[in-house]
Amino acid sequence: MPLENGDTATQRGQQVNGEVSGTPRLRGMGDPPLRGTTAPEDSRTEVTAAGPALGGEEVTPGGTAQRAGQHEEALMTELSELVQKVVKSSSWWERHGVDISILAGSFLLLPAGFLCLRSAQAIPFLVGVLTLGVVHHTLTVKGSHLASHNALTESKSWGKVWAIFFIELCSAFTVEQGTYNHVKIHHGYTNVIGLGDSSTWKLPFLNRYVYMFIAPLAVPILTPLVALDLLRNVEWKAALRTLCCMFVGFYCHYWLLLHVSGFQSPWSALLCMLLTRSLLAHPYIHVNIFQHIGLPMFAPDRKPKRIHLMSLGVLNLPRNALLDWSFGHSLISCHVEHHLFPSLSDNMCLKIKPIVSQYLKQKKLPYNEDTYSSRLRLFLQKYEELMVHAPPITELVGVQ
Repeated sequence: MPLENGDTATQRGQQVNGEVSGTPRLRGMGDPPLRGTTAPEDSRTEVTAAGPALGGEEVTPGGTAQRAGQHEEALMTELSELVQKVVKSSSWWERHGVDISILAGSFLLLPAGFLCLRSAQAIPFLVGVLTLGVVHHTLTVKGSHLASHNALTESKSWGKVWAIFFIELCSAFTVEQGTYNHVKIHHGYTNVIGLGDSSTWKLPFLNRYVYMFIAPLAVPILTPLVALDLLRNVEWKAALRTLCCMFVGFYCHYWLLLHVSGFQSPWSALLCMLLTRSLLAHPYIHVNIFQHIGLPMFAPDRKPKRIHLMSLGVLNLPRNALLDWSFGHSLISCHVEHHLFPSLSDNMCLKIKPIVSQYLKQKKLPYNEDTYSSRLRLFLQKYEELMVHAPPITELVGVQ
């Protein structure tokens, strides 16, 4: 539940409150400006419990806020330096190779999945459905997520190629809008009301059981429809490229089901496409809301610095073999680390996890963790409060 008026613990998960934060120095970690919008000024954040004045001097509230801001920047700089040491000492295999191998291994499983669907027996057919479902989500969720952050390669040119491949061809979405909404807005303004507060995942006209257990089945249909609507906001060349990639991705899947898997009718092939593409849609929706909604929310002009914003507004779930493979560590057990250092790959987020968690706890900053089942119960119990009504804005007075 959101922290209010200095409340120091959520009802769910582990949380230890402490200092406030600053701006990291690693690539892609600053708060980006919005298009046509003035970025909120961190200096306007009220921080009245920053501790005693240095040297025993009496200071004004403005002076206290300024000293707190300097301390926040020092904290983030110190953590960034610790993480940079780990990154610099890591091999290419650790930085990129592990995740590229997972994506490549998923591609190699595609022929087996399509061939299993040829069987008239139930068990091989189900194996084919499961294989294609897991591969689809690995490419569209893990691949697209890493590509949107340019975490698959250190080359910007190849990063653009991989983004088009994973986001447009595999996921049927537009690179420009997907990257802007996720990287610039969600990451730049995590849990800031009206910007990065995950409100795009809310459908308040649905009841809790429909939203949590039935609506996710429509994700494969809604995703391209939303993408088509967003094409109005991009240049015609980008829109044409996206349409071509979306068509190629869908048609290749459809063609393989007809000519390799042996489906006899178009409708049966389309139904199988829907089945495989929605196989992990439930945890996909759940993960997107579990790790942010229900945590502290802030007004655009009253938000803390980055390290405090991310440690308060992000939650880690436990490791899960299936979701770790399909979604990646940065979306499951290392989501806090990912929001602090979004340019790092899934494997690197896992590698720096002990350092980040130890540092935040040592500095008495929040480090939120909770189980999947616990969050599911919370959202079913508090659905109206969390997903229908507007979330309360966390007051920053005494929050540290």
